[in-house]
Order: sequence, then C-alpha cells, then structure tokens
Amino acid sequence: MPRPRKPASPFRYFNSSPEVIRLVVMMYVRFPLSLRNVEDMLFERGIDLCHETVRHWWNRFGPMFAGDIRRQRVSRMKGFRQWRWHLDEMYVKLNGEMVYLWRAVDQEGEILESYITKTRDKEAALTFMKKALKRHGSPEKITTDGLRSYRAAMNELGNTDRQEIGRWANNRVENSHLSFRRRERAMLRFRRMKTLQKFASVHANVHNHFNQERHLVDRQTYKERRSAALAEWQSLMS
Repeated sequence: MPRPRKPASPFRYFNSSPEVIRLVVMMYVRFPLSLRNVEDMLFERGIDLCHETVRHWWNRFGPMFAGDIRRQRVSRMKGFRQWRWHLDEMYVKLNGEMVYLWRAVDQEGEILESYITKTRDKEAALTFMKKALKRHGSPEKITTDGLRSYRAAMNELGNTDRQEIGRWANNRVENSHLSFRRRERAMLRFRRMKTLQKFASVHANVHNHFNQERHLVDRQTYKERRSAALAEWQSLMS
C-alpha cells in the first residue's frame, strides 16, 4: 500500500524562512503600517527586503493564514447556536467612488464575515447574509440598524422573527470598524474592489486572532492569552 504523501510546504519556493514571512504578514496586516514602514522596521532588526516583497508576501500568504484561522474558529463554534449577530455596513472610498463594506460581528466582537458591494440594496444584503449564514450557521438573534434592505432580505430568508433594531443596540459592530479605518488611512485607501475584498477579509481574521480584549481581563491573563495567540500564529502552515 503506498505511503500517504505529505502535503507540500507553501514556503518551498521562497528563500526566506517561514518565520520571517509570518512576521512580515503579521506586521503589515495587524498594525497600521505602510509597506515601507514594515521594510524600515525589519531593516532595523537585520532583515533586508524590499517593500514590494512585503506586498507580494501578504498577497500570497495573507489569505492562506486568514483561511486557516477562520476554519479553526468555525470548527470550534459550529455547535454553538446562542449567538447574537450584529450587522452593519460602512462606506469605503475606492478611486473616489463610494462602495460599502458589510460586516457581521458576534456578541464577543469577533468579525464573522466581510463583504464588499457597490450598493446597499436588498440584493446586496441578501447575498451578504446568505454567505454569512452558510459559513457560520444560524444565530439566535440578529441586530441591525434601520436600513430597510435588512428587513427585505430577512423576509426572503424567512428569519424576520430574529431581527432586532435599536438606536444604540448596534454599537458592537460600529466599534469594530475603527481598526479597519486605521488600516485604511495607513494604506492611503484602496484602488480595486478585489484588493479591498481580500484585505478586509484577511484583516478581519488576523484582528480576531490577536484581539484579546485586554481592557476586560487582568494583566497576567492578557499576557497568557497573547502568548498563546502568538504561538498559534507561528504554527500556521507549518
């Protein structure tokens, strides 16, 4: 019987070590740094590479790392159905044109889904909600703002009884936009829909992974959680 073949390493065609690649992707996606900021900070640590290498590595490995994080989280939460989702849309400028970033956030502040559309009508809301429900299952309650597209989409899905609308009830998802806004300013905005969709998805999963809610726990607990998150990141794609 033939021996099962070991999956090929995604780093096999790169001269740099996987540790350096993971560090570069983490620095660029997690922190509000430009490509050249990452290049300069790594040079101070004795790692000499071009900012275009940073761009290539995050484009190549960012979605792979984010997908691995998302799959692990979905498998852990698959049997949990007491979720309360918060849905919201924010505008993002794309070459001077307004597009919309839809987001689903759970009651813990973790970003479940990110989706880019040119409109915020019923069709866009329906596509976004179908994508979130297919990947994460059905929540107990869905909190939205007063946008009528949500009601129309949920009428078609048949779950309007789970919708909640409140003036301040959606602050959880409103606050989740802040980290993306900081990254948007550092990147001097976006130029293509495809790049915006990719970065929004990767950034959301990396932010979830390293978001330890340090304001809610004591210092020792935060340090333990931070070390565990970093160790798990370093083991990605190993």
